[in-house]
Order: sequence, then structure tokens, then C-alpha cells
Amino acid sequence: MAFHEIRFPTNLSFGSVGGPERRTEIVALTSGHEERRTPWQHSRRRYDAGMGLRSLDDIAALIAFFEARAGQLHGFRWKDWADYKSCFPGGTISSADQIIGTGDGVRKAFALRKSYQSGPARYWRPVVKPVAGTVRAAVGKVEQHEARDFTLDSTQGTISFEVPPPVGAEVTAGFEFDVPVRFDTDRIAVSVASFQAGDLPQIPVIEVRL
Repeated sequence: MAFHEIRFPTNLSFGSVGGPERRTEIVALTSGHEERRTPWQHSRRRYDAGMGLRSLDDIAALIAFFEARAGQLHGFRWKDWADYKSCFPGGTISSADQIIGTGDGVRKAFALRKSYQSGPARYWRPVVKPVAGTVRAAVGKVEQHEARDFTLDSTQGTISFEVPPPVGAEVTAGFEFDVPVRFDTDRIAVSVASFQAGDLPQIPVIEVRL
């Protein structure tokens, strides 16, 4: 399977339904208590691309994209309109949005990530598909400049500094990002009459691990 560094048309993903999925294994004990655990370190997202279709031209664009990806074979980028920034969707990206590491005087490369916190609990989500041209970074609260101070690998989600951040310096970043996904079906069934009557086809999309 290959991954195509191309984004699903954003006008089609806007209006789609989807979000994170977790896997929890629950064992009921004879006492009535439960034991719960998860084999997944990270959540996985699912979407329905059919919800964003509004015209027959949209269906044509979807089918072309589907055929070019050979159905489920090749992955692609997806913009999750509810969660695509290092800050809140209505906010402005800042180089101080997310902590991505601490300098040790040697390390140059840092992986992008996003924090999800509620109360004392926190989850760090790896960000592997940042959007080129949107990434801002800072070392010790001093903003750095792409191409001069650091380079971005937008296919892996890492930034590499020309000079290693000094010992103890907090490394932060802000960015937009896509979700790596694939189609979760090898078949698209569309009835023009049903579509015009408001019956949208179901086109499942699922996040892939990279």
C-alpha cells in the first residue's frame, strides 16, 4: 500500500460526519465489578465522505478521487474540519500552541504532536501530516523561521533545527494538520434519482496508522 500526498477535496469533506474511535475491552467479574483495558495507545478516526456531497458534480469529483486511489489501496490526506489546528478551530495558530519537546543540546529533530487535556488526564496525539506553510515553531519562547532556522518534513510530521535547542529549552510549535486515511470500501453505489431525492450514499473513510 502506498500513501498519496494529496488531500481529499475540502469542499467535499466539509459537512462530513465523523470523529475519534477508541477500543475498550471490558470483562465483567462475578462480583459485578468490571475490568477495563485498551489495546490501543492512540484513537482512530472514522468519517463518512458521502455527507459532504451536494451536487452531481461532487459525485463525479468523488468517483475520480476514489478511482485514482484504487479504492482502499492507497491512503490520502483528509481535513477534519472539527479538529485541524494546534489551537481551537476558531483560534489563530501560534508558535507556542503545543509543547513538542525539551532541548538537550544534541537533538535536532522533534515530532509534532497535539495535546488533549480534560482535568488531570492528558492524551498526546502524534501529528504526522502537517500542512506545509502553516507550521510555526519556537525555542525557549523565541520564534524560529522555517528554511532559516528549521526544516519541515510534512510527510512524517517532524521539524529539524539547524542548531540543536539548548539544554532545558522548551520547544513548541503551532500548525494545521491533516488525518492520514483510506477509503473503507472498494465499492461506491450511487443512484442519481435517490441522490436528488436527498438520499446520500455512504462512503466510509478510516484513519490509517503510519
